[in-house]
Amino acid sequence: MPRLTHTLAALTALLLTAGCSSAPDLDQASVAGASPDRNSPFWVDPASPAAQQIELWRREGRAADAALLERIADQPAALWPAGEIDPTPAVRTATTAAKAADRTALFVAYNIPHRDCGQHSAGGAADADTYRDWIGKFADALGDAKALVVLEPDAVAHNVDGCTPGEYHAEREQLLGEAIARLKRQPHTKVYLDAGNPSWIKDPGKLVEPLKRAGVERADGFSLNVSNFQTDDVTKKYGVRLSEELGGKHFVIDSSRNGNGPLPGAWCNPPGRALGTRPTTRTDEPALDAYLWVKRPGESDGTCEGGPDAGQWWPEYALGLARNAQGS
Repeated sequence: MPRLTHTLAALTALLLTAGCSSAPDLDQASVAGASPDRNSPFWVDPASPAAQQIELWRREGRAADAALLERIADQPAALWPAGEIDPTPAVRTATTAAKAADRTALFVAYNIPHRDCGQHSAGGAADADTYRDWIGKFADALGDAKALVVLEPDAVAHNVDGCTPGEYHAEREQLLGEAIARLKRQPHTKVYLDAGNPSWIKDPGKLVEPLKRAGVERADGFSLNVSNFQTDDVTKKYGVRLSEELGGKHFVIDSSRNGNGPLPGAWCNPPGRALGTRPTTRTDEPALDAYLWVKRPGESDGTCEGGPDAGQWWPEYALGLARNAQGS
């Protein structure tokens, strides 16, 4: 599955541009086509690829396109620190800015060994000890800032579907459990262990024991639909079923690109997709903690449909998502 490795260069301007204001616990549920909600509890990255693209297009006279792209740049989206390097500078820069603004920073920890079964987002830590060191640095950099971390997209689901070879399953589950415990030592960090999406592991019951072995009971919950396109309704129903089988565990949904739902048979840069429900903690479902933009809209899923490498910014694809946004 496609993932973003957000470079340190794109984060250097964060501290200079973050504002200072307070935020309540809940924001207003809305769609991506609406104006930005200044009461959102989540921090908006002022140096995001979308924000930088807007400035470039304005200089080039593409004012209309720049205005459409504000539908992405104005919304909070998760940062994916590069797993191949020390995550400390990127995480600390973002959390410092978020703390100054009294917001919650959104992150994805995505560096598990044997990541993505060698597919578009292959890579990850070289071994278990390297991963432990990496997640420790990640957690240290969070400090006492308010943060929400989606932990290792695909990792559990790839164990369940057999894509990850069986000899790695036990180690992976142990590492995930250790990562949850380490991240939860930070006083204001919430952790959601990824559980795939409804079109992948169709029976949520198959995820229950693997999630438990990976430590989900010590996490704040699980995440669904990361980097995918399943609708809010379908994903919420699936999440409620899984929550019930996990004794009421809460969950979050990635709604970044699901405004038009999935394109049958295509998950990699499918055309005609749209921004979905913008990030909010008002969900009308007790077990659903938030709709989030986990995948950063406009980041490529991989070298398909004319896209660049997985995680690379693709402005024209971003523009299409914004143009098709709900409420537009």
